[in-house]
Amino acid sequence: MANRRRPVTLRAIADQLGLDVSTVSRVLNGAAGDRARAASGATAQRIRDLATELGYRPNPHATSLRTQRSNLIGVLVPRLSDLVLATIYEGIEEAASQHGLSTFVTNTRDEPDKQRDRTEMMLARRVDGLIFGDAHADAVLLDELAAQGVRFVLVSRWAGSHPSVTCDDYQGGRLAAEHLLDRGHERVAVIAGEPHASTGLDRTAGFVDRYREAGVPLPEHRVVRSRFDTAGGRQAAELLLDQAERPSAIFAVNDFAAIGAAGAARDHGLRLGEDLALVGFNDTPLAAELPIPLTSVRSPMREMGRRAVDLLARVLAGQRVESERLTPTLVARASTLGSTGAGDSHDDDGGGNAG
Repeated sequence: MANRRRPVTLRAIADQLGLDVSTVSRVLNGAAGDRARAASGATAQRIRDLATELGYRPNPHATSLRTQRSNLIGVLVPRLSDLVLATIYEGIEEAASQHGLSTFVTNTRDEPDKQRDRTEMMLARRVDGLIFGDAHADAVLLDELAAQGVRFVLVSRWAGSHPSVTCDDYQGGRLAAEHLLDRGHERVAVIAGEPHASTGLDRTAGFVDRYREAGVPLPEHRVVRSRFDTAGGRQAAELLLDQAERPSAIFAVNDFAAIGAAGAARDHGLRLGEDLALVGFNDTPLAAELPIPLTSVRSPMREMGRRAVDLLARVLAGQRVESERLTPTLVARASTLGSTGAGDSHDDDGGGNAG
């Protein structure tokens, strides 16, 4: 029978590098704040490199007992079938691994009761902190958690003064408006998403404000709330396109609603980019692959996930943190450029299913 390989110990790593075992332990197994203070950047990198080379694996149970931490973070999202949320979660997982953390994800279906139940379940599993990605952020629950000392951040959403990492959705709405104004569209409409989602509210506000500044206020009947999926977008677009004076352009606050709107336009015999301009938000990979490629405001989805973990790690280390807003860009394609819109065009001016 082949001999089983003996596990690599902290002592073995320390002896090879001529360091104290305590230093190696803090770098590899300590809390986030301890790891940052345990050794200089170069020394810490030498420790991590040798640990990787030797195949060192920390004992999670021993680490938990020693640090009183589980090195586990809970992630609550409405559903991972949503491409936007799935991409954000990829960033969360990447950054968590870099911080020596594991993730435990659960779906809440954006229902407040489930959000509360799943939060309690996470805390019962002794997670060190939480990341909330729900569109329906329960302000009462979040305030209660903060008062209890539970550490958490929000991603792609904001609520009150709680720490969050979001796209600058308001600026993204302004970018969409600026693009349509540049192309001469004044009779415009918005598929505004769900009323409880900060993403849709901010994107709509940015768009409406920019048009008002241009002297073209949007009448209320041209701002229609809907679900963030294709069915919701199609239903909202039907209402808009059936109006006596149909809009010449529609801004949908996410790509899936925009795709639904494109279907409604086709059913009305309208050609995207010619008879009707259409702008989405998030710039999901599908946007560029549609029969008529979709102009969309690009949000840094994966980066939001990474930054959320970085922010939570600082919270867990006891540091004071501030919320972060990441910069969007607009990618112009044929749905607004018409037959001239071959390829992608990045438009960064304009003032400098999840949403």
